[in-house]
Amino acid sequence: MTELGAYSLLVLVGFLPSEVWRLLGLAFAHGIDEQSQLFLWARAVATAVLAGVIAKILLLPPAALAAVPLPVRLAAIACGCAAFFAVRRSVFAGVAVGELVLTLGALAYGV
Repeated sequence: MTELGAYSLLVLVGFLPSEVWRLLGLAFAHGIDEQSQLFLWARAVATAVLAGVIAKILLLPPAALAAVPLPVRLAAIACGCAAFFAVRRSVFAGVAVGELVLTLGALAYGV
């Protein structure tokens, strides 16, 4: 398989199906009240799933992440939580800052 074929397959199988659901979600969510109980529940579930994934990665790191020392992983979690609360409970800010700290810490340890 050529390199262009591999990228085409990745777009066809990985990207496009996800985009269809995103566009459908955007179309159907147009009239939803952001303070409704259903929307608050969905946000809480999404945040809980993200917290569970982060905890699993922290405690049972996969493959290359296992080489990153525990203090670096803990610092990344702490900085991510601080950014989450500092930027008006922004999940994006928390994940971005945590990932940045993790990457810089791994580079500092030569991982």
